[in-house]
Amino acid sequence: MLGNDIVDLGLAKTQSNWRRRNYLDKIFTAEEKLLITSSQKPDEMVWLLWSMKEAAYKIYNRKTGIRSFAPTSLRCIIHPDTNQTFGEVHIEGHTYFTKSDIYTHYLHTIATAEAVHLNCTHIAIYKAPDHLFDYKSTKPGCVSHHGQFLALVYELQS
Repeated sequence: MLGNDIVDLGLAKTQSNWRRRNYLDKIFTAEEKLLITSSQKPDEMVWLLWSMKEAAYKIYNRKTGIRSFAPTSLRCIIHPDTNQTFGEVHIEGHTYFTKSDIYTHYLHTIATAEAVHLNCTHIAIYKAPDHLFDYKSTKPGCVSHHGQFLALVYELQS
């Protein structure tokens, strides 16, 4: 089972003022807030953590049927790498493994219940207007869209 989330960084910058009073308290744990405030790129860190939570929550919701998104109950751990960011999201005794890629205009995260499956996926990212097609007929494992970006993730069969 897969989860994925894409953030249009340009849109996030104009529509979301995460620096306003108490905003971070509603979404992030104390450890996550420390990651944000100590980061050289705090905007990027906010959206990285948010994307990890969203991608993992999509799996958790499908597995459990629980539809209560309480962001502070999702705890992120980051394992930075050179080109990608690997991590874990812990939710109510469940652990999901994430892989995130950060580009100039968007940030994308995939999540799986087993770390080995992070490399068993095909990812297709489209920018409007190129994503105006019947993507549902391609049967993606998970869909995410934000602003002008659409992300489709497919689980590869072994």
